Amino acid sequence: MEKALWYLLTATRGGKNRVRIIRALSEKPMNANQLADELELGYKTVRHHLGMLEDHGVVESGENKYAKLYFLTDRFESSRETFETILEKTNL
Repeated sequence: MEKALWYLLTATRGGKNRVRIIRALSEKPMNANQLADELELGYKTVRHHLGMLEDHGVVESGENKYAKLYFLTDRFESSRETFETILEKTNL
């Protein structure tokens, strides 16, 4: 998970938005539309970042296809300290 987090947060242009999505989901599960509203981002942008985070095991979605909620994975939660360390080292 450490390599995936470094890649997702620092090696691509979308790192800051992914951090914002992770922080928002740390507060409560949300669907893509709610995240777009909360973070004042475009819906397609949020969906793109959620897809990247899901592909790397950071978030997972519920079973409902319509307005499905996104949650942080247990795998991510066990690596939260790494996430915080990356934020400290990179000022994200």
